[in-house]
Amino acid sequence: MTQELHSDRGLRVSDFDFDLPEELIAQQPALERGASRMLVLDRATGGVHDSMFAELPSLLRPGDLLVLNDSRVIPARLYGRRTLRREKERPTGRIEVMLTEPAGEDRWHALVRPGRKVAIGEVLVFPNAGGAIELKAEVLERGQFGDRLLQFEPVDDFYAALDRIGHIPLPPYIHRDDAAADRERYQTVYSRERGSVAAPTAGLHFTPGMLEALSARGVEIARVTLHVGLGTFAPLRVERVDEVRLHRERYSIEADAAEAVNRAVREGRRIVAVGTTVVRTLESAAAKGTGLPLAPKSGETGIFISPGFQFRLVSALLTNFHLPQSSLLMLVGAFAGRESVLAAYRHAVVERYRFFSYGDCMFIG
Repeated sequence: MTQELHSDRGLRVSDFDFDLPEELIAQQPALERGASRMLVLDRATGGVHDSMFAELPSLLRPGDLLVLNDSRVIPARLYGRRTLRREKERPTGRIEVMLTEPAGEDRWHALVRPGRKVAIGEVLVFPNAGGAIELKAEVLERGQFGDRLLQFEPVDDFYAALDRIGHIPLPPYIHRDDAAADRERYQTVYSRERGSVAAPTAGLHFTPGMLEALSARGVEIARVTLHVGLGTFAPLRVERVDEVRLHRERYSIEADAAEAVNRAVREGRRIVAVGTTVVRTLESAAAKGTGLPLAPKSGETGIFISPGFQFRLVSALLTNFHLPQSSLLMLVGAFAGRESVLAAYRHAVVERYRFFSYGDCMFIG
């Protein structure tokens, strides 16, 4: 497929690096949802000031359209065993499987560890705590970096089985096992469409009370869906920005959300994206097909947003702090200016903000 690419050809991936002390990478969520700090960046001047997420209503205007990503994280990490058919499927070595995206009826792309030993034709079994087999899958294809295509045996309710035996796939920079609390805290309070293997983390700060306060202020709220894949954490194995290629992710914009966006555009109101996933969903949809006004649509996007990109819809952004040299940092740099964003990140380091998925947030307006 053709990669959707927008970039400044003179930039290198290393131009989006910054120094981050490891102790600033949040390993746990804030004690209370919504209690995070918030760095406010003025994209027109590059000025920053320190605030709290609780102050978000004061930054939004009556009539703003706040767009959320309602994707829900699935417990995509499975622990099981390989089996060998020649030994009547007697379980052998322990394996870890991370489901990454569906690939048709009962088929999933997955990452397998240890990957070298898992061959095409092997059957993987996944038991519950009592030892009974809940899921069983055959390896159909091998790819690079531990990738496998798995064919699961049909069950009555695949997602119910995942809920029973799966684990929440915490990001690789969180150096602990998932806990019972992560089942709820690594979801947004408005999540409903199952399919992500990583949370749209800017939304983790919201509480029902915050959503009510924003509505009372006259902020309109719409929802779109983009299912976040593991590509969001994948290192960029190239040197130049114009060589970056991203994994494709599934998205959907329903009729009510499309109409809300179109009304906001017609009336000259701000569209405020909660997270880079919302930016990618809206800007990808605006760049495709009939463009504007938006029509309801669903599909896949591999859009890569970096400096030089012309934003057509999004005019303000709430986002968490992102990994050095990542595509998401490039997106934020495209929105607010690379130098301004890196300066804001340096300020955040000095002020001891908490970084990444369970960390603090930034509002850019």
